[in-house]
Amino acid sequence: MSRPPTFVPPPGARAYRLSTARGEFAVVDAPCAPGVRARGTALLLPGFTGSKEDFNPLHEPLAARGYRTVAVDGRGQFESDGPERDESAYAQEELARDVLAQAEALGTPLHLLGHSLGGQIARAAVLLDRSSFVSLTLMASGPAQISVSQQQRVKLLREALGVMSMAQVWEAIQAMDAPEETDTGAELDAGLDDRDDLRRRWLGNKPAQLLATGRQLCTEPDRVAELAALPLPFHVLSGALDDTWPVSLLDGMAERLGAHRTIIDGAEHSPNCDRPLATADALAGFWDTVPE
Repeated sequence: MSRPPTFVPPPGARAYRLSTARGEFAVVDAPCAPGVRARGTALLLPGFTGSKEDFNPLHEPLAARGYRTVAVDGRGQFESDGPERDESAYAQEELARDVLAQAEALGTPLHLLGHSLGGQIARAAVLLDRSSFVSLTLMASGPAQISVSQQQRVKLLREALGVMSMAQVWEAIQAMDAPEETDTGAELDAGLDDRDDLRRRWLGNKPAQLLATGRQLCTEPDRVAELAALPLPFHVLSGALDDTWPVSLLDGMAERLGAHRTIIDGAEHSPNCDRPLATADALAGFWDTVPE
């Protein structure tokens, strides 16, 4: 569950719409810190019901290590537009091609990072065309479908979206415990007291996007062998606890990929928000090993 401490970009970062061959996408773009040698650029993809703001805590520590970071709302996600009802627009291959267009628009070799659902979209993108990417980090993102308990909760969300408005679903979520992959802030962390931002983010999502990607999370096949065949450095990063994909499953995926493996103590499904400094340190440490 990603609950960013703020929806305000950090100092020096710029929020704008990135123009691509497949349309415009809302991004937060944070440059390398002044006076620090530039080491590279990373494209950051958020998870289901998340947004580019989930990476706000990472921008400054990664800038201090020499990395420009560009966090993006996917098609139909928060501030990026998309069809309200046409689920075909959110097929995984379509979302993967959006990532390739974003990479082309940024015009530089990229470290690609995907959180949760974003990791599976990132995987699909590099399997289509890895030429724009110098590494792939899968953060709290597993080899195939989500756990049975999370599938049941996503199914409930999808059923609700079939008969209720987005505003009605939001109100219903507030009245119950939300799952990791579908959490929209029913239980706010002490540092996040602006429920309006979370509601605004929820209402910004297109229903068709949630329906299509929710189905993907519940049916995603294991494509680890395909991914392992690519000559690309991999990093599997997670918290010490994760109910969406068990940590032992992530360990096995990392072994199959020959990937660098990082477990962030004290973090769960969103290490980017739970332990941002430790997560940024682990990311930069991995990217530092990748030839420039």
